[in-house]
Amino acid sequence: MALLSVLTPVLAVVLCVVIGFMLVRSRETETTSTTSPGETEGAPKADFRPWVDQDLKDGTETNGKDDEDGDWVDSNEEEDILHVPYSPPGYPVETMLERSKDFYTLMNQRSVRFISPEPVPREVINNVICTAGTAPSGAHTEPWMFVVVSDPETKHQIRRIVEEEEEVNYRQRMGDKWVQDLSRLRTNWIKEYLDVAPYLILVFKQIYGILPNGKKRTHYYNEISVSISCGLLLAALQNVGLVTVTSTPLNCGLQLRLLLKRPANEKLLMLLPVGYPACEATVPDLKRKPLDGIVVHI
Repeated sequence: MALLSVLTPVLAVVLCVVIGFMLVRSRETETTSTTSPGETEGAPKADFRPWVDQDLKDGTETNGKDDEDGDWVDSNEEEDILHVPYSPPGYPVETMLERSKDFYTLMNQRSVRFISPEPVPREVINNVICTAGTAPSGAHTEPWMFVVVSDPETKHQIRRIVEEEEEVNYRQRMGDKWVQDLSRLRTNWIKEYLDVAPYLILVFKQIYGILPNGKKRTHYYNEISVSISCGLLLAALQNVGLVTVTSTPLNCGLQLRLLLKRPANEKLLMLLPVGYPACEATVPDLKRKPLDGIVVHI
């Protein structure tokens, strides 16, 4: 009995220590589970944005050499690029001013959702895409692929995929504020122009290249490079009198890539319906920011 009376306080202390240890570990586990990878404890948790396109979370800027799956080309295997003389045309100041104003007038257009089914010469589309292909790119990797769709059945399948996902976007993913902001532009998930436009141009970014010998090549800054190319594409379309509306169909990339039989290294960045404006076309009467609202001279 004497021994039991001595051991009882000791057992009580040990039991308290064990319980306290278990509680501490439980809290640590809970904290770890609620902290995102790369997020430090105590740091503010990033806002959850359900409208972010999951297909574009692809490790775009990851160095290819970190990927052990596949054979990556070494820069030492590629030939040096020769430099050649370059003499761009020069203009008097008066001509520069006139050309800059004329080009601004040409580019100061609107997105058009009412597109005519009137045929457009394919050669014009090819020339426009050649212009887009002159864009600068990281290490001159040219990480873009333009898929031009004119087949009516394929266009309709694209419309079906886009509208199904867009309806979910509007009803669930985008949230009330985004839907409310778009309402004044009178847009919704119905995309008739995807059937009507003579061409759909789907712009894919290549997150890495595949050379003829099967080796992979790192594509640096591929999304920025392809975005610049899209800007030139829009300018080239307006230059020939064609219209489009920039479309980035959320969560459609994988389905459209499979439909068009594009490889896994390509991710959809933009979808452009292209054609002449319909006779009854209307556009929102939007106003541009003034010059002092978009530039700062230092």
